[in-house]
Amino acid sequence: MTNFTRALLLGSRYRLTFGLIVASSLLVAVFWGANLATVYPIVEVVFQNRSLRDWIDDSIEDTEKELEKIRAEQATLTRLAENVPLTADQRRRQSYWRAQNSSEQKALARAQRIRPWVHAYLPDKPFPTLWVVVGLLMVGTLFKGVFLIANVLLVDQITQLAAFDLRKLLYRRTLRLSLASFGEERTSKLLSHFTHDLEALSIGIKTVFGRAIREPLKIIACLTGAAIVSWRLLLFCLIVTPIAMYLINLLGKSVKRANRRAMDKMADLYGHLSESLSGIQAVKAFTMERSERRMFHHSAKDYMRKQLRIAFYDSLTKPSTELMSMGVVCLAILAGGYLVLNEETHLMGLRLCNRPLTFGALMVFFALLAGVSDPFRKLAEIYNSIQRSVAAADRLYQLIDRVPEVRSPAEPVDLTVPLRNIRLDKVCFEYVPNCPVLQDVSVKISAGETLAIVGPNGCGKSSLASLIPRFYDPTSGRVLWNDLDLRDVRPQQIRERCGVVTQHTLLFDDTVLNNIRYGSPNATDEEVINAAEQAHAHRFIEHKLADGYNTVIGSSGKLLSGGQRQRLALARAILRDPDVLILDEATSQIDVESEHLIRQVLSEFVRNRTALMITHRMETLSLADRILVIGAGRVVDLGTHDELIGRCEFYQRLHQIEFRTSA
Repeated sequence: MTNFTRALLLGSRYRLTFGLIVASSLLVAVFWGANLATVYPIVEVVFQNRSLRDWIDDSIEDTEKELEKIRAEQATLTRLAENVPLTADQRRRQSYWRAQNSSEQKALARAQRIRPWVHAYLPDKPFPTLWVVVGLLMVGTLFKGVFLIANVLLVDQITQLAAFDLRKLLYRRTLRLSLASFGEERTSKLLSHFTHDLEALSIGIKTVFGRAIREPLKIIACLTGAAIVSWRLLLFCLIVTPIAMYLINLLGKSVKRANRRAMDKMADLYGHLSESLSGIQAVKAFTMERSERRMFHHSAKDYMRKQLRIAFYDSLTKPSTELMSMGVVCLAILAGGYLVLNEETHLMGLRLCNRPLTFGALMVFFALLAGVSDPFRKLAEIYNSIQRSVAAADRLYQLIDRVPEVRSPAEPVDLTVPLRNIRLDKVCFEYVPNCPVLQDVSVKISAGETLAIVGPNGCGKSSLASLIPRFYDPTSGRVLWNDLDLRDVRPQQIRERCGVVTQHTLLFDDTVLNNIRYGSPNATDEEVINAAEQAHAHRFIEHKLADGYNTVIGSSGKLLSGGQRQRLALARAILRDPDVLILDEATSQIDVESEHLIRQVLSEFVRNRTALMITHRMETLSLADRILVIGAGRVVDLGTHDELIGRCEFYQRLHQIEFRTSA
């Protein structure tokens, strides 16, 4: 519930809107109770063939007669007390008549205060009086409707504002997560958070600011009216409510657990959809459509079962509330009927009202209790709806509250000095505890030097390169920029001075111009075109793409060939003009022509620039000043190609297996 409260606080920050919601809800509740209270003048006045003038005059006359009777009884007991001590029963009667006298005096005073207003402004005939009552009922209903419309609009506004803030917060915190977190949180699961979970939480926020405020106020208005009629009778009738509340609470907890399981299953369903649709070519190539349908069938069926369990718990809510409401009404009928039919104020020795209830007052009491039942039934549904949102809030804030492994230091050091060297000092790194990827790696890269990193697949080459832009921090050891530990620098400041081109080109469903400009958002169109020319991409952009630089290239640049995508990625890096360029297998999966063009670009771009190249291409290795050989996460050797080919057997084997094959 704590996480759900945090989400509600996002909405409550909009104080004016929240205040207007409370005010409009209160007015809706007041008119709800007032409309039900019109039963009294209809039953007690008009249907008795009287006007309100007649009713107030008769009330005053009847009260005065009752006071005369009470005073006579009190006088008798007083005279008796002067002669002999009163018995216990007589003392009880004396106390009773004293209380009755006080009640009748107050009733007489109220009637006398309002009589001048009734005689001055209200009709003196029954049917015109009925017109007035019905007119007031319609006006009250109209005002209630107006305030209800305003309330609904305000609730939607505050819900959308809170959802907007929460969506931004979730996205901001997601982007802050380290790359390792994205390995743990599948993209499909993240999409489930942004869609299904966020929608469920938004419904809960809307429910709390809407019906969860409005319906309790309607209940309070009706209970207040019923308490005015007889608060003791009201308490007597409500003795069954704790049982119903206990049952509803049990159902709510079950709904919360069931919804959490359903949300987890929905994330799995998203995962299956994402994998099968993104890999549709493999699905069709290996004729796995039937297998994929079968797996989807089982996932969807499991989700359906969990939804049916939620429906089962929901179905128990209405009977529970109806049973409680009927119990209250039945007690009211029995107790109220006894008091009215016998003109009593006590039931089983308990005083339930100050004055004997009239039939009209009892009808108002029943109407107000009936008015409680509808909002109370909705309140039970609200409780279950909130439990769904609580489950969604727990899932969302579990992601929001996750602390990134790579984060800014409390007092970051400003990285403004020119680069002299980068050093890895006894670096060890692991993704999973006790499963080292890099062990005791020490290497120094001088400014302007191009260092190639080679080794078999899975030996830790990409992991080593990822430590420099602080995609990860080493488990032990240090990565130094000059003599400054990178953990003392904000990751954003380090990455602003790095350019990365990977084997799997990262392009967006946007124009060519914007994809290249992604490397430097403030660059002009001329600077973007110049970078494309340096990357040998300008020619195919202008001559092979329909709209040139304004061509939208599709998700992940799927409308382009591999070589074209790689040249755009290289143009992006050139536009960024980084101090450190990291090339991770940048030429491994492209055609020969593109590889030749990219190698030509690199030979110019890495000149006098610090660069790390992970490659298996012999031609690309010729650009390197030195070559770092990695094996099983350790440094095997470091030197030029000629030095390594003469002394390093491991490099010789790699050269024979990898380089000659690629050549």
